[in-house]
Amino acid sequence: MSQWSQVQQLEIKFLEQVDQFYDDNFPMEIRHLLAQWIESQDWEAAANNEAMAMILLQNLIIQVDDQLDRVSQEKNLLLIHNLKRVRKLLQGKYHGNPMHIAVIISNCLREERRILAAASMPVQGPLEKSLQNSVVSERQRNVEHKVSAIKNSAQMTDQDVKYLEDLQEEFDFRYKTIQSLEQNDKNSALIKQEMLALQAMLNTLDYKRKEVLSKIGRVIHEIDMLMSNLLTEELLDWKRRQQIACIGGPLHGGLDQLQNCFTLLAESLFQVRRQLEKLDELLTRLTYDGDPIPVQRPQLLEKVNFLLYNLFRNSFVVERQPCMPTHPQRPMVLKTLIQFTVKLRLLIKLPELNYQIRVKATIDKNVSTVSNRRFVLCGTHVKAMNMDESANGSLSVEFRHLQPKEMKTSAGSKGNEGPHMVTEELHSISFETQVCLYGLTINLETSSLPVVMISNVSQLPNAWASIIWYNLSTNDPQNLSFFNNPPAATLSQLLEVLSWQFSSYVGRGLNSEQLNMLAEKLMGQQVSYNDYQLSWAKFCKEHLPGKSFTFWVWLEAILDLIKKHILPLWIDGYVMGFVSKEKERILLKDKTPGTFLLRFSESNLGGITFTWVDQLENGDVTFHSVEPYNKGRLAALPFADILRDYKVIMADNVPENPLKYLYPDIPKDKAFGKHYSCQPNEVSKPSDGGGKGYVPSVFIPVSKILNDSTEPHSPSDLLPMSPSVYAVLREHLSPTAIETAVS
Repeated sequence: MSQWSQVQQLEIKFLEQVDQFYDDNFPMEIRHLLAQWIESQDWEAAANNEAMAMILLQNLIIQVDDQLDRVSQEKNLLLIHNLKRVRKLLQGKYHGNPMHIAVIISNCLREERRILAAASMPVQGPLEKSLQNSVVSERQRNVEHKVSAIKNSAQMTDQDVKYLEDLQEEFDFRYKTIQSLEQNDKNSALIKQEMLALQAMLNTLDYKRKEVLSKIGRVIHEIDMLMSNLLTEELLDWKRRQQIACIGGPLHGGLDQLQNCFTLLAESLFQVRRQLEKLDELLTRLTYDGDPIPVQRPQLLEKVNFLLYNLFRNSFVVERQPCMPTHPQRPMVLKTLIQFTVKLRLLIKLPELNYQIRVKATIDKNVSTVSNRRFVLCGTHVKAMNMDESANGSLSVEFRHLQPKEMKTSAGSKGNEGPHMVTEELHSISFETQVCLYGLTINLETSSLPVVMISNVSQLPNAWASIIWYNLSTNDPQNLSFFNNPPAATLSQLLEVLSWQFSSYVGRGLNSEQLNMLAEKLMGQQVSYNDYQLSWAKFCKEHLPGKSFTFWVWLEAILDLIKKHILPLWIDGYVMGFVSKEKERILLKDKTPGTFLLRFSESNLGGITFTWVDQLENGDVTFHSVEPYNKGRLAALPFADILRDYKVIMADNVPENPLKYLYPDIPKDKAFGKHYSCQPNEVSKPSDGGGKGYVPSVFIPVSKILNDSTEPHSPSDLLPMSPSVYAVLREHLSPTAIETAVS
């Protein structure tokens, strides 16, 4: 079943979550019509490879054209209209930046997997629940409402300033008219009456000046309160959501909404600044005793400038954290001399700033806060922000060709670079720029989340563990000394993050039973683990009891095994995986003989085995577990084919396949049939054989069980049999005769 088909079967509350991240950037119609094709492409790799992204974009447009031809024949007017609109969108919006559509589709697929994983969980995890707090949603709506009200107030004040300007011009005209009269004329009763009218007008001017200044003060106060409280909280929440998303959590959104709020506030502040400038202009033309402008205007202008400085400084954010294109699901782990990408955005989107802001990237700017090792950034480390590269028109810049390089020490040799580089050392990539606008000059700085530097990909698993632990345990964006004394983590939250590793990396998260097994492995047999605190050492540094490896190394090897060798089986949910030997026997003991389940080895790194239940002649139940298959053996023979062809020889009996039903009662061929590399009747005949006179061979895994043993010998005794011989045997001999021939 395709991933999209699974999504469509979700409950309405989960479907509403899916609906939230499909918009005009990637319409749901395309996801629906091209579900199979979309899921078969590697969008994650294309998100960091421009050439590959361009090819996928072109192929996507071709797929849309094919659908357009089909619906045109069906005369489906609505669908024809929508597909034409989508085609225009793809060609116009993403032609200059094809990687952006790859990022969008990759994120959508990943978020679907996360929601599918969440739907299979009995309860929502504590971290995800906190991110979807109703109070947070209410605050978001409150911020947007207040920003809109502030914008309206600033525009209304514009009208008041214009009325004040018109009133002063009228006063100025009438006053100058009187001043131009002869002295005799000024003593007339009519002129005296006019002077009284001018005095009344001056009183009105004074009142209006005070009123305008009061309204400007209220707008400034409202902006100040909003920035100090709600907007700051919103920005911090977005940064926390970004942290969680980086370690596999829910896709973080809301940056476009924040950009809208920041931009509207900046526009309002600049509008107020212009109003204060207009008041200064009016002041030069007319002033009087008790004039409020010279008293209040300087203070208000100083406050406006202060708010603009703070607004700009907070608006400079890292939109996408540093990530190597070769490892898109392991952000913030950087390898020396390997390119990485990072994207920044200025949330204040003003056309005047397009291509006017140059951003400089540096590493470990505050060297006193990091380790003894020093790095420099090679490649293009200065670029201009612009609105053309982003599909949504945001003011952003993406560095795509940066490389970290370790500097030589004074002794002339590199610091700790090598296979034993410490993966707990945190480093920071900083960005600085300067904004010059309307007479203001504002220096901006921001930094990435802490990154870990490695020199060999073998260090990546432990480096990624450091990234997980840091971003799970703290929302401090720059605690580079974190691992000097790393805090413990709540086990319930850690298990949730571990499930995210599986949903984001291999397409299917962990259910409660699988998580319970991991909890037992981490803390032993305990009744409840909701409040259990797990140390960093126990997670990543201390060996498991009786083993030569840590918990994290064991789990990472399983992720690698799934990704490279059993991914389709895992996504289909047929690999129970995380179940102890004791638990598997409890599950299998009452099942039909030949029922089996698949579990990951607890003693071998990156190994998978299967255990089946059998019944002896006296009625006793017995269990058999085959020696785990590792990635070396699975590279030679697909796991689904092993399950299909596996044979057991017990004493002198005829070889037979003991695997009949996948737990609980799914016929084996029904579960795995679609994953077999070829069906038995598709095996080639001798005339179709290999080249140069050789007949291609097929390997059949066979184990032998002795009378005094309940465990099969190693499955590595693979007996070679050519496809042609196998086909002839099935065509001309009975199954019993075939088994005899095999033995």
